[in-house]
Amino acid sequence: MARKPVQFHLNGAEKAAFCDDGQNLLDLLRRGVGDLTPKYGCGQGTCGACTVIIDGKPHLSCLTLAETIDGRSVETVNGLSAGARLHPLQETFMRNFAAQCGYCTPGMLMAAKALLDREPRPTREAVVEAIGGNVCRCTGYEAIIAAVLEAAGASQANSHGRS
Repeated sequence: MARKPVQFHLNGAEKAAFCDDGQNLLDLLRRGVGDLTPKYGCGQGTCGACTVIIDGKPHLSCLTLAETIDGRSVETVNGLSAGARLHPLQETFMRNFAAQCGYCTPGMLMAAKALLDREPRPTREAVVEAIGGNVCRCTGYEAIIAAVLEAAGASQANSHGRS
């Protein structure tokens, strides 16, 4: 089995690692560089727990070959907060009780962030579609949808100088 070097940006920081043939990005992130925020759920791309953002688009890291991220930008939940200051999505997830057991939360946050990055004022339907690939067995989704819509409103207000 050949090991291949990959260089990429993880949450804005340059990273270099070696990956094995066929190794998925989830394994490289968790074991190779120590970012434990993407979760292993199903390993088949059906639960969304491992969602990360690659070059601005959400991807299932369990289905993404690690070697394909060479030269690319990867974002995980570790990159959301700035020190002790939480990202608006993290704050609204807390306020709306959108994270119960928390297992799906990293994938939900990254799917929602990708949506808000490309569509700052999404409709409820757009939010439902964006998180549609992420399975949550605890919340019933309504709290998650409310949190994403609240975060969209907060970021819109902040962009207009209101608090």
